Amino acid sequence: MNKNTFLGITGLISCFFFSGIALLQAQSKSADLKNWPKGSSPKEIGTRVADHFVVTPHTNFGKPTPPKVITYPESCTWYGALTFAKASGNKKLTRDLAERFEPLFGVESKMIPVPDHVDYCVFGAVPLELYLQTNDKKYLDLGISIAEKQWGPPEGPRVKEESHEFYKQGYTWQTRLWIDDMYMITALQAQAFRATGNQKYIDRAAKEMVFYLDQLQKPNGLFYHAPDVPFYWGRGDGWMAAGMTELLSSMPKNNPNRERIMKGYTDMMASLLKYQGKNGMWNQLIDDPEAWAETSATGMFTFAMITGVKKGWLDKEIYGKAARNGWLGLVSYINENSEVTEVCEGTNKKNDRQYYLDRKRNTGDLHGQAPILWCATALLR
Repeated sequence: MNKNTFLGITGLISCFFFSGIALLQAQSKSADLKNWPKGSSPKEIGTRVADHFVVTPHTNFGKPTPPKVITYPESCTWYGALTFAKASGNKKLTRDLAERFEPLFGVESKMIPVPDHVDYCVFGAVPLELYLQTNDKKYLDLGISIAEKQWGPPEGPRVKEESHEFYKQGYTWQTRLWIDDMYMITALQAQAFRATGNQKYIDRAAKEMVFYLDQLQKPNGLFYHAPDVPFYWGRGDGWMAAGMTELLSSMPKNNPNRERIMKGYTDMMASLLKYQGKNGMWNQLIDDPEAWAETSATGMFTFAMITGVKKGWLDKEIYGKAARNGWLGLVSYINENSEVTEVCEGTNKKNDRQYYLDRKRNTGDLHGQAPILWCATALLR
């Protein structure tokens, strides 16, 4: 190769390299939530992920054994696929998701979770969304029965002594002060409000959210995984972000708890801005630079920001940029099978930093599939 040829190839490579950098810089500076590079639009991505979910068997947290009941990651993904179907006008997808549900009224009836725990109760959001889209009362009856059970008198093997005290104070007897709860509870109760218009459901969830905020939110706006675990675990904080977003999206403006919840939400969003990576992602431990970029948390934070920008709760320029970068970052973690990669496995709490850093990094885990669909829905609304 002569010198001129070498210089020409080098110049061409440099041109492509710096053009790529310029493109990324342009994307990072943009707050546009409507126009997307080819292959990354919310309709394209949402359709891929939702269609993949339709043909995915019931899963048991990645274990080879089939689940005994529908697990909460599946419930959250199912709900997300339904909301995406509505936002994208995909009636076939709604029918497919309803057909997936039909065996639960018959041969798979034992797979409906007993609503004696927050992780099981979130399942109720699925039939309530089916009711909102089909107007079939059988879905309403099932979903409302679960929502009522969540605030009913404590009963069953999971009842603890403090459950009765929470119930007497007007909180759900399933209160346990884990940050995960603030999606599991609010998603169900907000859906019950949307399906019936009965304000008691949104009032319940709002009171519960304020209790959790007062007990668990730190001065920096973030949340430890639990009071005895001083780590800002990404997906745990993601449940809080998504839960506040679901609640605020339906809460009447005159609700007495709205201002308090909005403050909790905006404080959290402001803190999250500081920790978003240049690739649009947030880490497994939010404030730990040695932690790995994790997709389920990023999806939940991005969903919260997209919604906040569109609802006018957040500054369009500042948070629109963060939301756009979050979405483009997430899209880069979806493989050819429409599976989201780098998803933290199901995680119990533990007062050990290394425990969080060493969590398995799954592919196709429904913890990560669900928030992609929430984001796609929010972008299309």
